[in-house]
Amino acid sequence: MAKKRVAAVVKIQIPAGQATPAPPVGTALGPHGVAIMDFCKAYNAATEAQRGTIVPVEITVFEDRTYTFVTKTPPTPVLLREAAGVDKGSPSPGKEGAGRVTAAQVSDIAEIKLPDLNANDLEGAKKQVAGTARSMGIEVV
Repeated sequence: MAKKRVAAVVKIQIPAGQATPAPPVGTALGPHGVAIMDFCKAYNAATEAQRGTIVPVEITVFEDRTYTFVTKTPPTPVLLREAAGVDKGSPSPGKEGAGRVTAAQVSDIAEIKLPDLNANDLEGAKKQVAGTARSMGIEVV
């Protein structure tokens, strides 16, 4: 069987289990001729267990208007805000703090994010997560 030719790769961040044909889904997939409602149903079914979190998705659209999608892990800042119990990061990191996370929480977040990070091992992933926390004004204790 011949390989399908890829027309586009679309990346969107959508709340898990809450995809609707409205923007950003409709505006991202509409120009490619994808059946938006079918995608929304499939995405909502695949992410129902993570409801309430932001889950990035990478959609590969083929020339015949079929598609496949792969869900990724939630963004690191979302996981850090959740662990620190804050609504947003500091407006001026380095000068004022936004919250605190423990080294154990950083390790847990690094384990969750490891498949999507470009780190070679868990230690590298921990350093990336700690760097993100620092840039958000969240202190690692």
